[in-house]
Amino acid sequence: MPLSSMSLTRRAVAVAALAIVTLGSIPHGPATTEEAFEASNLPLQKVVDVPLGGETTRFDYESFDTSGHRLFIAHLGDSEVVAFDTAMSRVVGRVANVSSVHGVLAIPELGRVYASATGTNEVVAIDMATLEITARIPAGVYPDGMAYAPDVHKLYVSDETGGTLAVIDAQSNRRIATISLGGEAGNTQYDPVSKHIFVNVQTRNQLFEIDPARDQIVARVDVPGARGNHDLLIDAERRLAFIACEGNDRLIVLDMPTMRLAASFKVGKDPDVLAYDSLLHLLYVAGEAGVVSMFRVEAGTVSKLGDGHVGPNAHVVAVDLETHRAYFPLKNLGGRTMLRILEPKRQGAS
Repeated sequence: MPLSSMSLTRRAVAVAALAIVTLGSIPHGPATTEEAFEASNLPLQKVVDVPLGGETTRFDYESFDTSGHRLFIAHLGDSEVVAFDTAMSRVVGRVANVSSVHGVLAIPELGRVYASATGTNEVVAIDMATLEITARIPAGVYPDGMAYAPDVHKLYVSDETGGTLAVIDAQSNRRIATISLGGEAGNTQYDPVSKHIFVNVQTRNQLFEIDPARDQIVARVDVPGARGNHDLLIDAERRLAFIACEGNDRLIVLDMPTMRLAASFKVGKDPDVLAYDSLLHLLYVAGEAGVVSMFRVEAGTVSKLGDGHVGPNAHVVAVDLETHRAYFPLKNLGGRTMLRILEPKRQGAS
């Protein structure tokens, strides 16, 4: 039986309901028509909009350092990495000269943030405490998404245009290998169960599995119904792979033990970034048109909760697992850049 047709367990329902009840909220200020949050059909409510500063240009990936209550945001159009303190809800620093920054990945155990500077075809290493750039590493033609394999201390960087995966030794900050994919590289993720790296090869509509111990491809999986499989997220506990397909506006769910199709859903136009609240089992799919699709993921079940317009160009999302708040950087809201912060509705909230 497909995952999308199985029922939730009573215990899982109770846990999710209790978690949502206990979520805190700060008062919501009145919204102007221009700033209005129009996703009433989603189980979300607005917390606050916080100005991010800089020019009204494109943002890209985000990454959390939950131990330090920091959110690192790639301000692509400004070639900056923005450091946002989630406890104080304000910008606390900027790292300039990260040309056309796309990917950003915080690795607390290393005390480091990596950012892909696509404009200079390199990966930039940033000290998490001082926000100083400590290294620049060549990383192909169009470095984009990144994943870290902790057991081997290696960083894997999607070279989208070059059709390769760049391998960087995080101890020496040197590029040590290049894995040819034979097609455009989408996003890359680490699976802590298999301890393997997975990467979307979006022009082949395939998912590649890589063994970090040997830096070799060990499997190539056709993704059924995929066109332009770009972003990737792995639910290690439930052994599911979520794949956002920007070519046909679909979310594909794969059962990882069998690598077979588990479910397929229509989502908002041009889906870009995925985020997952693994405690509340909520999956977010953010698209270029500003529409966010939400799903509940439980043992044996993936069910769609709805679609809603979160904000203009709300194609990037990250989730804080401590507060369960979702963060959407918006490049132009009333003439300013803004970080829109949302949270799941409390039980009984309208």
